[in-house]
Amino acid sequence: MSVLAAQTQFRQEFIAGFEQTKSLLRQSVTTEAQIKGNSAIFAVADSGSATAVTRGANGLIPARTDTIAQNTATLVEWHDLVRRTDFDIFASQGDGRRLMRDTSMAVVNRKIDSDILTILATATQTTGTTTTADLDLVMYAVTILGNNEVPMDNNITGVITPAFYAYLMATAEFASADFVNNKPFTSGQMMFRWAGVNWIVHPNLTGKGTNAEKCYLYHKSAIGHAVNTAGIQTKIGYDDEQAYSFARCSIDMGSVLLQNTGVVVITHDGSGYAAV
Repeated sequence: MSVLAAQTQFRQEFIAGFEQTKSLLRQSVTTEAQIKGNSAIFAVADSGSATAVTRGANGLIPARTDTIAQNTATLVEWHDLVRRTDFDIFASQGDGRRLMRDTSMAVVNRKIDSDILTILATATQTTGTTTTADLDLVMYAVTILGNNEVPMDNNITGVITPAFYAYLMATAEFASADFVNNKPFTSGQMMFRWAGVNWIVHPNLTGKGTNAEKCYLYHKSAIGHAVNTAGIQTKIGYDDEQAYSFARCSIDMGSVLLQNTGVVVITHDGSGYAAV
């Protein structure tokens, strides 16, 4: 059936494209620091694996000093700037100014995670030969941290790929009600707690969808992340002379590896769950 003078209806509310819009990792690292200039200093202190001693022959208790290591995170400025002319916004579908603001914030949030992941990748402890995820692989990584005296104190985070998560779903100790109270097949959560670890399924890990995925298990005190919170800017503006609108998001930040013994790189084969 033909229609005379047919009209096309355009939906004025835009639909967000598929992309990571929030930082998933900032909560899993140590973010408190004193910032001076372009750097933040994190102090890591311990006893230096000292053991208790008895009094010496002179009746005095031998004294020692603590080990204090200062780790510096160098802050770098990062920006995302979107610009559109008046006519472009007028002639385009959806709320153009809000779209610019939302995408600019998303770009910077992804950069926060990228900054943290870059530092995690510098850790030298690994699970060795690449394999697919199962209970044994998880317990291997947990054991490495345990052997390093890393406390299981609710501050252990596992960052995994969607493929790693898919293999866990096939593991009885993860998905079966005989072993756990949660029902992952019902909830499908991308952030969850299991085996004493806070798990985050992350869409942008190195090598995702290949036989060389890099996943991580780490303690919060192993990674430092510094942000100049007073300098975070989310600006939306208009230029009268050139008749364009802009949205800019800016942040000064930097990350640093504080304790290598608190990070395990899990080498994972996720190629079995890749698009064909």
